[in-house]
Amino acid sequence: MPPVRPRAADYRHHVAITTRWMDNDVYGHVNNVTYYSYFDTAANGYLIEHGGLDLRSSPVIGLVVESACQYHAPVAYPAALRAGLRVDRLGQRAVTYGIAIFVDGADGAAAAVAHGHFVHVFVDRATRTPVAIPPPLRAALERLVVS
Repeated sequence: MPPVRPRAADYRHHVAITTRWMDNDVYGHVNNVTYYSYFDTAANGYLIEHGGLDLRSSPVIGLVVESACQYHAPVAYPAALRAGLRVDRLGQRAVTYGIAIFVDGADGAAAAVAHGHFVHVFVDRATRTPVAIPPPLRAALERLVVS
């Protein structure tokens, strides 16, 4: 059975992703590991812009503890892409994002070229021990929760 390809409308937040020359591999398409960079860019960009995360000084930071990706269609530089971001699970100390990559300019019914998940556990910057998600970050994440 073919994997389910999420649609752009399944995601609450979208961010433009610009492919780079170095994203292509010897097979002429964006390399699989590059999608994880796109996932990281989408999640952290949202936390910075909407949750007030300061990568240099926030006392609480999110560490990636799990990620996965399914690939559906190749894309290559130069392609304009966008990442769809949502929250599939919001706990006290961790969040599971659903993230998908789409060709930019497609409508809400467009199918993802890749999709997966990404888990952040929030920790104290100094001790690296898990802590509760700070209220500003939690409020931003709650806006992306899907059921």
